[in-house]
Amino acid sequence: MNPVFVNKVQPPRLTLWMALISVYVLWGSTYLFVHFMTEKMPPLYMASLRLSTAGLILFLYARLTGTPVPAPKQWLSAGIIGVLLLTIANGSMSVALQYVPSSIAALLAALVPLFIILFNWVGFGHIRPTNLSLAGLVLGLMGVSLLVQPSGSGMASTSHTWTGVGLIMVANVSWAVGTLLSSRLSLPSQLISSAIQMLVGGLVLLLCSMITENVSLTSIEHAPVKAIGSLVYLIIFGSIIGFSSFAWLARNAPPQLVSTYAYVNPVVAMLLGWAFAGETLNAYSILAALVILSGVVLITLGRK
Repeated sequence: MNPVFVNKVQPPRLTLWMALISVYVLWGSTYLFVHFMTEKMPPLYMASLRLSTAGLILFLYARLTGTPVPAPKQWLSAGIIGVLLLTIANGSMSVALQYVPSSIAALLAALVPLFIILFNWVGFGHIRPTNLSLAGLVLGLMGVSLLVQPSGSGMASTSHTWTGVGLIMVANVSWAVGTLLSSRLSLPSQLISSAIQMLVGGLVLLLCSMITENVSLTSIEHAPVKAIGSLVYLIIFGSIIGFSSFAWLARNAPPQLVSTYAYVNPVVAMLLGWAFAGETLNAYSILAALVILSGVVLITLGRK
């Protein structure tokens, strides 16, 4: 969802901060719980269950509270965004977490603003980035080069590692394209738009899982308790509350404020990965993280 400040009336400060904290903490924690959810279960299958279940719950709630059924054009638009943001981006990230630590995945995902700036420059709006944004792009790339060094993150430099990094870049590209397209397509109201995006994204992801993974619709019966608990957490807190909070912020808060999640989420993810998954957190990885996040901050300030 594209963070565009369209409301002229300032939202209540308490509501604003509650939504921000939800996105900061809940989305920051999703990397760790996706890792837990897919440790012993197929990643695309588990991601599809998470998204389609959350989408169905939100859709039923929207209809029960009187939200009208969207027009076919709006269904199509929301479905396209759902495939980009959730099938491709979320699915790629779920698979990538099989190969790279959750903290590293979160840091690399923080580069989404870099791709948004680039695509808005060369394809969508032909808007040249400010010098500050260009400096942020360079700094972000420098941080990535530090991070992917074996001494930087504690990762072994193997083909699997690079597969994970490549999948995260695919996720970043798809999320950036979906973000830029969402302001150019006719979407329904916030709640039902989020529901359709998750429903369509999850169902397409389920189809991909059935084709590429050795699963059936009842494979969830064999999931360990840890995977089930993580799935429930991600449905409620990561998707329904977290995604809905982000969608609300996208329509009610200034873009510069909304985009701060890009450099808060990785910090939360790094701390949780270190505390609960035994992931490496050394001086070199912290330096690389600071370089990347400084680049994201410059990009954010440059967009202003």
